[in-house]
Amino acid sequence: MSKNKNLINKICLSGLFIALGIVLPFLTGQIPEIGSMLSPMHIPVLICGIICGWKYGILVGAITPILRSVIFHMPPMYPTAISMAFELATYGFVSGLLFKIFNEAVFKKKYLLYIVLIISMLSGRIVWGIARFILAVFNDSQVFTFKMFLTGAFIQAWPGIILHLILIPLIIFTLMKTNLLKEENASYRN
Repeated sequence: MSKNKNLINKICLSGLFIALGIVLPFLTGQIPEIGSMLSPMHIPVLICGIICGWKYGILVGAITPILRSVIFHMPPMYPTAISMAFELATYGFVSGLLFKIFNEAVFKKKYLLYIVLIISMLSGRIVWGIARFILAVFNDSQVFTFKMFLTGAFIQAWPGIILHLILIPLIIFTLMKTNLLKEENASYRN
């Protein structure tokens, strides 16, 4: 695939992943409690990092929650959308970078995709916690404790973590099986 065509494909896919990130939370009925449990906005960002690479993953992750907040006022811009932008940008970066590092091995050893996802999700949640803490420091009326971090990042989010570990590999493995994501011309190589 020519470099220009590959670039155009990545830009178009990134736009599609942003659109999915904006629309998927409607599946939770705009109910913040369910949305924070299932984290539907995270799915397209993780997939974008894997398919398009870390540069596009960062952009899609940073843009999606901010744009959704501007359009629908959900999630609220401060502190939720801002901290989510850091979290999702980290998801896109880490998933794209690790997929590139593991390279062709993911096509042969499928369990490596789970390692990519787990490390990406842990990294993103840590960055989310740091961002929330920093935002709370600048707002005297807010407090963000370690207990709040554990609750928001893991205890309330466990259904979404399980959903992501089931759904994302299913999508990626299907793309591999149907040759839409091929080892010899995977977009992460360029």
